[in-house]
Amino acid sequence: MTKTPFDSVKEAFKGYFSLNGYLVSQDEAEKSIRDGVSFKGTNILILVFAMLIASLGLNTNSTAVIIGAMLISPLMGPIIGLGLAVGVEDFTLLKRSLRNLTVAAGLSVLASTCYFLISPVSQGHSELLARTSPTIYDVLIGFFGGAAGIFAIASKNKGNVIPGVAIATALMPPLCTAGYGLATWQMNYFFGATYLFLINSIYIGLATFIGVKLMNFHKADVADSVRARRIKRIVYAVAILTMLPSVYLTYNMLRYERFQQNVSRFVTSEMKFPATQVLGHNATMEHGKESIAVTLIGKVLPSDSLKAELVSKLKFYGLSGASLYIFQGDSPRLPSGADLGQASTKELYDIAQATLSRKQIEVDSLRSVLAMQSRRDTIVGSIVPEIKVLFPQVEDIAVSRMVSGNVATGRLDTVEVAVVKYAMPMPTSRREELTRYLEVRLQVKGLQLVTSTGNP
Repeated sequence: MTKTPFDSVKEAFKGYFSLNGYLVSQDEAEKSIRDGVSFKGTNILILVFAMLIASLGLNTNSTAVIIGAMLISPLMGPIIGLGLAVGVEDFTLLKRSLRNLTVAAGLSVLASTCYFLISPVSQGHSELLARTSPTIYDVLIGFFGGAAGIFAIASKNKGNVIPGVAIATALMPPLCTAGYGLATWQMNYFFGATYLFLINSIYIGLATFIGVKLMNFHKADVADSVRARRIKRIVYAVAILTMLPSVYLTYNMLRYERFQQNVSRFVTSEMKFPATQVLGHNATMEHGKESIAVTLIGKVLPSDSLKAELVSKLKFYGLSGASLYIFQGDSPRLPSGADLGQASTKELYDIAQATLSRKQIEVDSLRSVLAMQSRRDTIVGSIVPEIKVLFPQVEDIAVSRMVSGNVATGRLDTVEVAVVKYAMPMPTSRREELTRYLEVRLQVKGLQLVTSTGNP
């Protein structure tokens, strides 16, 4: 039978993914895993030291220190042992792995709790906060990390996969964060971090179990098929139940990200005013309630008509039902119909933050104006000798930025003005040359030249 091009491609593809000749014997792989399950002597001490290092890294918000603790930690051993035990139906190994993992996790949380109880630094940092909100992505990380781990253990050429798996799956930081939550009595930290640790552990174990099946590891001699089927059903059920909360959290995360994107599009597209600018906006989503707070600076706009017009456009950006708050002027006020007693702490905080941000921008703007004025004074001082040579008719020169107002429209604008006094009249062409020269030296466009002659 003649081979088709498709058959050739299929064979080549299979050749790339074939495991024949690349795996160690099952006995060798099992020995490596079983040795890692043990938690006695030096392994216990290494675990405690790794936990303290991770706690220090989280306390100081040092990513490098946390990575070092991940590499030191021996926590991966009993988790992979669980997957192997279910795969080969070795229930003695299963009990030992569960017992050692429980002891290791409990000891880790205890060590971390003790550390944070005596640590003078009690503020949560980004590395701590990142371990409290697991999503479906953490499920995938744990699963693929576990898959890489089991195939690396069974491979003749292990390389540096295991350290990479330890870093990617991050078993130590969640336990440290759980200890921090207990020490500071912040249960949201404790439960969120504990959940992340369970996700990583369960899906590393599940990936190991599937890997063992794919590599056709033979079952233990004392395997009980009925008991094995029951345990496998329990494993699948636990894996699914563990994943469900992460799916919900992922949905909320994606919903929040989409909400933020829609708000940014709405503010950018709809809040364009001639003499008024958007100082900043803050979008919040709490308990299913969406709120958008926008702070404007510049010319005060009619609040009622402006809000009515903008609210009618929210639906075009997927923001129907969101509450829109617009703050103008120096004294921010609560939304209509609200007072300080009815306002939530979050609303008051957002208002205060918006006010502080506006004031800071005003200060920065004034500093920029002063710096620009100082620079302009310096430049004017430096070009006086040049003007004396290039334009000897010029007697005095003054440069300033002025505000111009259109009488018909009422629109205000700024313009650069140079007031020049001549010792004697200058032709039009020379005045144009002077204007171009000043625009280049002052780095401005549209310079207005006002002239006067000392000898009319």
